[in-house]
Amino acid sequence: MTHRLTLTPTTVVRLAQYTTTEQIEILGDSADPFGVADAGLTWLPKEHHFGIRQKGRLVAHAGLLRLPISVGEVCTQVVGVGGVAVAPDLRGHGLARSVVSAAVDHARTMGPRHGLLFCRPALVPLYQRLGWRPLEQDVHVEQPEGPVIMPLRTMWTPLREGADWPAGEVRVLSLPM
Repeated sequence: MTHRLTLTPTTVVRLAQYTTTEQIEILGDSADPFGVADAGLTWLPKEHHFGIRQKGRLVAHAGLLRLPISVGEVCTQVVGVGGVAVAPDLRGHGLARSVVSAAVDHARTMGPRHGLLFCRPALVPLYQRLGWRPLEQDVHVEQPEGPVIMPLRTMWTPLREGADWPAGEVRVLSLPM
């Protein structure tokens, strides 16, 4: 006999904060909850947080942070999406789509023309289904010891109508989000 998990409707809410305790509530108490520790990167905290609660438990999160970048000789900003988390027992039920979509909807109100995220290669198909596009070039990001090439996949999405990704070398002019 197969049991189907019945989910309550998903409502994404804006979170006032997102703490380590809340991250543990979603992902558990792992030393490497996002599977990127081997990249050896220092990350910035996000400033805007979105979450989904079910039966009082936080089960999904996505965060946003405006970042300075340069593409070629042009300096601009992007809205970085990061800290995307879905409780392991609830994956495959559209929670990532809901929380990332709500975050991107808010990112469209923040001014920049593009959203940017970094992810493990295994997550590229998920983000492509959500409308994100891979950048096929190296992206340089700042680290405490100086700029490095981002070892994770870089993906972008337009936040404005007709916002294509510009040509040129890409540098995140801060720590990544």
